[in-house]
Amino acid sequence: MSKIDASGSLHAPLPLAGQADGPAAPAAVWAQTLVGASVLLTGLALGFGAIGISSEAGYGGIGPNFLPWLVSAVLTVCGGWIVWEARSGGFRELDTPSGAARPYLAGFVWVSAGLLANAALITSLGFVLSCTVCYVLAVQGLRRAEGQAAARSPRSWLIDIATGLAITAPVYWTFTKFLAIGLPGLTATGWL
Repeated sequence: MSKIDASGSLHAPLPLAGQADGPAAPAAVWAQTLVGASVLLTGLALGFGAIGISSEAGYGGIGPNFLPWLVSAVLTVCGGWIVWEARSGGFRELDTPSGAARPYLAGFVWVSAGLLANAALITSLGFVLSCTVCYVLAVQGLRRAEGQAAARSPRSWLIDIATGLAITAPVYWTFTKFLAIGLPGLTATGWL
């Protein structure tokens, strides 16, 4: 589809990211279609799962199945739209990808280790400390992926630990003290 600018001149369609001209390469179109189909199938799967959730109205007249149905509908519509975009010529007006040509796998390992450590330690260390460990490991991975020289310094580690505690402790206290939602703690006092 051609575009007309403010002066009334007719312009050819914008090329896809990384391409000099012409339609998307078949491999790119199939990859984009696969992304859209995945989003579409995720939306449909969530909708299927929402069938089993009670629709009995709760606080404010909204039942517990409202949010799953809303997310399912949005994902299904977005997935369908992505598939349509991909099949009708590929994603348009994409910026050229930024960043490194290859993924930084060590950063992925740091972030994954943080998530796995959180899952493994939350019942023994409690919410605050296990989430702090998760935060510290994830931030270290991101710092190293960005190439920050200070990522390995003890000062950086101490700042990350203090920041992790400053984020997780108030979250824990909000849930346990104000909302009365039980989260695993390290002590019986409910403050850590």
